[in-house]
Amino acid sequence: MNMNKIGFLSLGLIGGSIALALRQISPAAQIIAYARRQSTLDEALSAGAIDIGTTEINELFLDCDLIFLCAPVAVNNKFLAQLKPFLSDKTILTDVGSVKGSIHETISGLGLDNQFIGGHPMAGSEKTGFSNANPVLLENAYYILTPTETVSKEAIDAYSSLVKKMGAIPIQLTCQQHDYVTAAISHVPHLVAAALANLVHDHDSADETMKLIAAGGFKDITRIASSSPDMWESICMSNTENIANLLDDYIISLQTISKAMRAKQTGFTYDLFAASKEYRDSFSDLPRGPITKVFACYVDIPDEAGAIASIASLLAESGISIKNIGIIHNRDFEEGVLRVEFYEQYSLDEAVTLLTSLHYSIYHRK
Repeated sequence: MNMNKIGFLSLGLIGGSIALALRQISPAAQIIAYARRQSTLDEALSAGAIDIGTTEINELFLDCDLIFLCAPVAVNNKFLAQLKPFLSDKTILTDVGSVKGSIHETISGLGLDNQFIGGHPMAGSEKTGFSNANPVLLENAYYILTPTETVSKEAIDAYSSLVKKMGAIPIQLTCQQHDYVTAAISHVPHLVAAALANLVHDHDSADETMKLIAAGGFKDITRIASSSPDMWESICMSNTENIANLLDDYIISLQTISKAMRAKQTGFTYDLFAASKEYRDSFSDLPRGPITKVFACYVDIPDEAGAIASIASLLAESGISIKNIGIIHNRDFEEGVLRVEFYEQYSLDEAVTLLTSLHYSIYHRK
């Protein structure tokens, strides 16, 4: 895939991170970006992420080899109609949205099927905007590709290769598979977390005793309820059928649990927890067993030989014991490419102080 000229429509956290990563991969490429606010463009220009910024979708995007659509799903759909007059036949279009059905329909309606490869990098943060962009944000994150049926295999292979150069792990799905999978592992959990947070809010006492003592498991389960309401409204409204169907099944399972509770059905909760524990414990390198206080931080590091060993050595030399260390692959709303877990709060605090003093970007949740 030629990388002479690359376009971006919108430069938020993901778009900005991709632009910064591509700048490192292809320093000579000309990068053009549209943003609604001139201040965003000025920031991106100062950071060296782009060469030209514009607050209009116009002829600047002529002859782009690749254009990233990085706005919310509904906005991307509007952008496509405005962008079409400035597209050449060689331009490959992609997006970074977490819902794919809608944009694939728009692409088909505009007759652009031969030029579109949907994309969804499974990385992000509760933080938003270009100011939080990072060229290593995508490293070791899964990056789902949803090509149309008619886009060329050469284009798919070239884009998959580019994803790998950014340090991500490409996975190819149909747009239908993508939307069903993400509804189950991302969209429904966000709704459940929001509903649980609101349940406690609505049942708390006037002196907020529940809020006061909420910790550990409750905070872990509801963390994603802190995500952007604007973004998640857009996501949910773009994948309503899949979400509603899965929610219906989840509600049935909750009703079954409720009936078992009222009937004091011996063994029901044991079987429920045993089955869920077995499945949950099969997930990668995340903490196993009941939800307990986890002493962990997330570190942005370059994906290169010796990077993990350097972190481990620095901590060992300072007498800080590591309980677990591993790369985060599914980094949707996870901060940092490397997850380091410790045995106690003191070790976590010491590690954060040490690594911060050495200019590593560190994230950890209270």
